[in-house]
Amino acid sequence: MRLLIVGLGYAGQRYRRAFRYLASKLDLPLDMAYVARNERSSETLPYYPDVARALAEFHPDVVVVSVNDHGHVGILRDLAGFEGFVLCEKPLAAPCDDWPSACAGLAQAKGFALDLVERYSEATQRLKDRVAQLGWLLIRASFHWGKDRLNDYRPTCGVSSEVIHALDLVRWIGAPDETLCVHQAIGIGSDFSLSGPDVPDTVMLTATLGEAVVAGYSSFVNIQRQRTLDFSFADPACRLFHARLVYDTPAWDHDELRVWTRDGDGREILMDEYRTSPGEAGLETLLKLSRLCEDVLHVAALDAPPRQPFAGLDDATDLQRLLDGIGLQLGTPPVGRYVRGGARLLIPASADLESLG
Repeated sequence: MRLLIVGLGYAGQRYRRAFRYLASKLDLPLDMAYVARNERSSETLPYYPDVARALAEFHPDVVVVSVNDHGHVGILRDLAGFEGFVLCEKPLAAPCDDWPSACAGLAQAKGFALDLVERYSEATQRLKDRVAQLGWLLIRASFHWGKDRLNDYRPTCGVSSEVIHALDLVRWIGAPDETLCVHQAIGIGSDFSLSGPDVPDTVMLTATLGEAVVAGYSSFVNIQRQRTLDFSFADPACRLFHARLVYDTPAWDHDELRVWTRDGDGREILMDEYRTSPGEAGLETLLKLSRLCEDVLHVAALDAPPRQPFAGLDDATDLQRLLDGIGLQLGTPPVGRYVRGGARLLIPASADLESLG
């Protein structure tokens, strides 16, 4: 199988590690190449200066789009007519990019997946299965979803790249057949990123999901990583049940699920408690990503179905419409200033995986 990585920065190297690990695990021959603005003198993979040349000469089965957010649409447009599988970093586009025309060119692709890795958490799937099997109806969901990207060396379009996880999970778990509609959104911008002096870093929103209500907060300047989703459900007998999901705490890929109700005396009755404890060598910070990549290999190389549905092109475009709408509602938010005095001190690419995520 031939894998082309477009953008061999931090995200691209994560895909490289994941696919290399899986090729060994599955005993699958794998050739990789990359596209970048400039060739790396220390890099051993074959290099191509642009996507068109790589498609014509390398003939990839899978293309990974891992350039920074603002470059996604241009690369997707270059893939018009491609008949292999496209795996794209989230979000699909920077706010208000012309993504519909780029997506139209992917009609012949064998498959498409947006990298929404929290779908691949065992804790996520455990709660999703319980909700479906017991016929629970979502009443309310809320989320606090943030991490610290202050002075990160990687460009970003802002908080839309973070809040997308929570928006996807609320619907994926709580009411997958309903449409999520954002009613109100406010936010804050700042110079937290080298991408500009007023990049949106925080959003607070209210929404509806069918008859359920949703409230959420997401930020790229959370001084500590905090990724929590809370749900309240009613079962067919109208009893209330609550669930909390906590992701990537205390370390990446360490997730937790807790489900409970209360009896007639108000005492808490624990229904389920589950924690993931990843420890597989070679998959540090990559466990959930590797599960997504393995499903891509099932489809692209083994002609087998994925273990679970991808966040496909319809999901990606629905989420992008939400993000574009949120961006429009933010308008011109208040702006904070982090860079004071001298030059910005960036977190380097050599920082530990726990810091970079």
